[in-house]
Amino acid sequence: MAQVLEFKLPDLGEGLTEASIVTWLVQVGDVVAVDQPVVEVETAKAMVEVPCPYGGVVTARFGEEGSELPVGSPLLTVAVGTPAEGEGDDEGSGNVLVGYGTAAAPARRRRVRRQDAVPAAAPAAPGRTAPSVSPAPPPEATPRSGPVSVISPLVRKLAREHGVDLRELPGSGPDGLILRADVESAMRETVQVRTHVAEAEAVAPAAAPSQVSAQAPTPSDTSADGIRVPLRGIRGAVADKLTRSRREIPDATCWVDADATEFMHARVAMNAAGGGKISVLALLARICTAALARHPELNSRVDLAAREVVQLDAVHLGFAAQTERGLVVPVVKDAHGRDAESLSAEFARLTEAARAGRLTPGELTGGTFTLNNYGVFGVDGSTPIINHPEAAMLGVGRIIPKPWVHQGELAVRQVVQLSLTFDHRVCDGGTAGGFLRYVADCVEQPAVLLRTL
Repeated sequence: MAQVLEFKLPDLGEGLTEASIVTWLVQVGDVVAVDQPVVEVETAKAMVEVPCPYGGVVTARFGEEGSELPVGSPLLTVAVGTPAEGEGDDEGSGNVLVGYGTAAAPARRRRVRRQDAVPAAAPAAPGRTAPSVSPAPPPEATPRSGPVSVISPLVRKLAREHGVDLRELPGSGPDGLILRADVESAMRETVQVRTHVAEAEAVAPAAAPSQVSAQAPTPSDTSADGIRVPLRGIRGAVADKLTRSRREIPDATCWVDADATEFMHARVAMNAAGGGKISVLALLARICTAALARHPELNSRVDLAAREVVQLDAVHLGFAAQTERGLVVPVVKDAHGRDAESLSAEFARLTEAARAGRLTPGELTGGTFTLNNYGVFGVDGSTPIINHPEAAMLGVGRIIPKPWVHQGELAVRQVVQLSLTFDHRVCDGGTAGGFLRYVADCVEQPAVLLRTL
């Protein structure tokens, strides 16, 4: 006899208390295996696929896509019992942190399909003829059936939030794949239609306004002033953290221009020697860890309750990464113990995971210092907001040819602007200036770094 078990939203760690349902991966009636992902949720830290610890048939789901659920609330129910031939074990997986799944690959998802067969006619009574059953005529228009091919759950969520019906949206990607640009184009068309309707209503006869407005139904979250984007999930968490940082941290910024010509030549020489490629960001990160060893005040945080500045031993280096869902700051743990090649590989791995939405909460928290390479956006300088509760952030502008006095003569050199935004409670301007000057000296003369290796 089957037993119905309830699977609740697990504790995903890092003090998270709620999650938003992005995409259900199963339907009621689906057969699921132990540890098969059943739903994709977005927390304030990352996107996570949540696997179910039971194997059986899904009998109910709780929560629509886009809704928020607190930790511990029901996600779905699964009927488990004696497994049918060919089905896996129905015992729970025993995982403590289910939100991160297991190493084993999930079994192939099977779906219980309801057949659209014509119901059998009831036996006719003696002396009567059984009535014939005719199939219903097909509808005049048939919408796209089956799963809709969408490039990512984020695009599906964007469409849902702005009232875009993916089943009616032609995709511009390969094999009709719906891209983010397709959804955004549909959103713009909706706003334009609404604007045109409003203009038509303004000049239309008062007797027939309903005929005009009925032609263009619009989503509830659009208005004549633009499109409303909810501050939820990662975007909401970033907004809260930046607001808190601006409110609590008395920051100051200093900056300096540096001749990065020798720095760029050194990178070319390193990469020509073979082995893993070294990125500009990795070399700057290595310089940062050396500078923090000389100025540990900037690798700290303020304990307001104890009224103390806590200097930290390890350097967990965060770096700003722009993704479809906004700005995130992955963290390279123990950056002070890595060489340039290891740093380069870890930056590449975390950047790819950030763009794919696969970063775990642990990879987005625990930073002690942040490196912000805003030069990739084609700008020279910035005064960024410190990533609370850290004490400082190094900003790097674009590296471009500029006129520069080199060895007493005017020459064209590769120049970069470096800036340091710091919490004035942890140090004064002398310490911040010393840190920034050391970084600039290492950029101008990479051999300076050898003294601390």
